[in-house]
Amino acid sequence: MPLGISLIFLFFNFNKPTKKKIFISILFLWTFSIGLVSNLLLKLVEFPWVRIEEELAPIADAIVVLGNNGRPIAPGMGTVYEWNDPDRVFAGIKLFKQGKAPRLFFTGGTTPYTHVKTEGTLYKAYAINLGIPSNSITTTGRVFNTAQEALAIRKEFNQKNFPNKILLVTSAFHMQRAQKIFERQGFLVHPFPVDFKTSKFLKWQNPYQWIPNSHSLHKSSIALREIFGRIIYRSW
Repeated sequence: MPLGISLIFLFFNFNKPTKKKIFISILFLWTFSIGLVSNLLLKLVEFPWVRIEEELAPIADAIVVLGNNGRPIAPGMGTVYEWNDPDRVFAGIKLFKQGKAPRLFFTGGTTPYTHVKTEGTLYKAYAINLGIPSNSITTTGRVFNTAQEALAIRKEFNQKNFPNKILLVTSAFHMQRAQKIFERQGFLVHPFPVDFKTSKFLKWQNPYQWIPNSHSLHKSSIALREIFGRIIYRSW
């Protein structure tokens, strides 16, 4: 990622720093820390998706909501979980309530470094509280990445002999890679992208687009991570 690359570059040039090397490092970090660049990168990985209303989605056999890197436990008693990016879950629940599929799947997203409840367990409880029948919801076991999510969903479908047409719900920047991975598992995928990170109202003339900030650096890192992921997964 840009910050890590800049620090590594400076570290290996620590004994012989020059104005040119320092300038290159600062310029590199500044480039990925401005809104203009971060938004262009995000537009690249979010292309060609657009957000549509849930009622316009096609009918499918199941709705599959992918995880989103876990939900943090709030400080205190250790029993309260707070939302990170809830768009995927809200969209999945709304699609079900719109009658777009009779089954709702949540993957058991988590990290290998924690042993807290999986996202799927938490999201299922939340969906039940909103009136969705428990027997209409399926969660997978613990999964750590998109490939494992696709394998876990494939296993659930095989065990229950479900048809393969799914509404796949994930972030727009993640959708292309996720769609190809699920298609390799034999699913007929109807993408339903959410959680868009860019806006059509961003203009290069806006001076704030040229001021470096940590938020833009974070968005650049998200886009670059997805680009590397597509290369590794061969999903361009």
